[in-house]
Amino acid sequence: MSPTIVTEVGTELPPLSVRLTRADLVRYAGASLDFNPIHWNEKTAKDVGLPDVIAHGMLTMAVASRIVAEWIGDPGAIVEYGCRFGRPVVVPNDDEGALVEVTAKVTKDLEDGTVKVNINASFDGKSVLTGAFARVRVG
Repeated sequence: MSPTIVTEVGTELPPLSVRLTRADLVRYAGASLDFNPIHWNEKTAKDVGLPDVIAHGMLTMAVASRIVAEWIGDPGAIVEYGCRFGRPVVVPNDDEGALVEVTAKVTKDLEDGTVKVNINASFDGKSVLTGAFARVRVG
């Protein structure tokens, strides 16, 4: 961790914006071996009641964790990370993709050399992760 990083309660992390495209979904499917057609086939997604193809929940979760990893400078400093999936990220079939916007704030000093960071990831102005947090080693 860089000595210039402020880890006090109330510290807001620099916001992060990430675009997810259908190509990203294909790459993630290959890496994760999650080839569920709701992540690549519009007809299947719509047949099960989704508005269109959606990003993998674990991809959305991974994207959101980047805000903490980039802030602290060491992904290995994240000792715990959790969330629930609140709503899907719908990824259109165009060059723009879906914009996921992530914000985070240090909310608690756990007095064991770690801090709790609450994370908010949103798409289309609505939160997509519920109760997202990371516990980060800072000392």
